[in-house]
Amino acid sequence: MNFSSKSMLNPIVFIGLISLVLLGVGCNDGPKKVLDDSPTKGVIHISVDESFKPVIDEHIKMYESSFPDTKIIASYKPEADCFRDLINDTATRMVIVTRGLNENEEQYFKSSMNYVPSWNDVASDAITILVNKKSSDTLFTLEQLRLQLSGKQKTDAIFVFDGMNATSTVRFAVDSILKGGKFDTAVVKAVKSSREVMDYVATHEHAIGFVGISWIGNPEDTAQVNMLKKIKMAYVRCDICPDSAYVKPTQLGILNHRYALVRGLYYILKENYEGLGSGFTNFLQYERGQLIFRRAYLGARMGFAVRNVIIREKLQKD
Repeated sequence: MNFSSKSMLNPIVFIGLISLVLLGVGCNDGPKKVLDDSPTKGVIHISVDESFKPVIDEHIKMYESSFPDTKIIASYKPEADCFRDLINDTATRMVIVTRGLNENEEQYFKSSMNYVPSWNDVASDAITILVNKKSSDTLFTLEQLRLQLSGKQKTDAIFVFDGMNATSTVRFAVDSILKGGKFDTAVVKAVKSSREVMDYVATHEHAIGFVGISWIGNPEDTAQVNMLKKIKMAYVRCDICPDSAYVKPTQLGILNHRYALVRGLYYILKENYEGLGSGFTNFLQYERGQLIFRRAYLGARMGFAVRNVIIREKLQKD
C-alpha cells in the first residue's frame, strides 16, 4: 500500500514543480528580447526611395567604414513599395522616402505594434528637369509644365519619369505641378529608374526628364560630370522672387525655395530601442551625415557656420 502511495505522489509532485516554474515565469515581466544589434554592430534591412540611391549609398559606405561590425542592406525601389515594406515586412527596419507618416498610418502602427515609428526630415531634395544637350528649351514655368503634362498645351516634347505610378517623382508631379490632375499619356513616357531617365534624355533630343538632384547635381562625381556632357539641367521660374528669375536647382536655391520643385527627404524608423537603425538615423541627422548631404548638393538641415580664426603658428618655408 505504501509503495503504491509513493508511486502516485511522484507524478503529482512533478506536476506541482512544473506549475511553480510556470508561475514564476508568469510573475516575471515576460521574456526579454535578446537584442542582436546596436548602433555599432549588427545587420539591418532598409528600403530606400530609388531617387536617393547615390547619396544614401555614400551614407551607408561611410557608416559601415566607421563601424566595421555593422551591415546596412538597402533595397532601392519606388516609394510606394517602401511603405508597403514598412507595413508588411517585419525584416524592414527603416525606410527613406519623401514624406513622413500621416495620421492614419501612425494610428495603424500604434494599434498594431503599441508604438509609433519615429520619423523626421533630414535634408531637402530637388526634382531636376533635364533636357538633351542639343535642346534650346531650357526655361520652364510651373504653369507651362502643368499645361503640357496634362495635354492642354501642344508640345513636341516627351516627358520622361521613373515610372507612371508608385514613385515619389510621379507623386510630386501630380501633387505640385498638376495640382491633382492627370497626365496626358500621349506625351508622358515611363522608364524603370532614374538612370534610365537620364539615358533616355541623352539619346532623344526632344525628351524632358525628371530626376532627384542627387543623380545629377554633384560636380565632384565623375559619372555625373560625364553625363552632363550629354544632358543639361533646365531653369524653372521662381514665382516668389520679385524679379521672376529663372533658377537652376543649386543648394542655395533649394534651401531658400527660390527653386520651385523642392521636396523633403525623410527617414521612418520601426525600432523602439537603441539599435542599428537608431545609430544610422542619428548619423543622417548630425554633422557627418549632414556633410554628406551637403557634398551631394542637397539642402542640408544642419547649419554650418563660417568663423574667422587666427593661426599664430608660423608656416615653415620650403
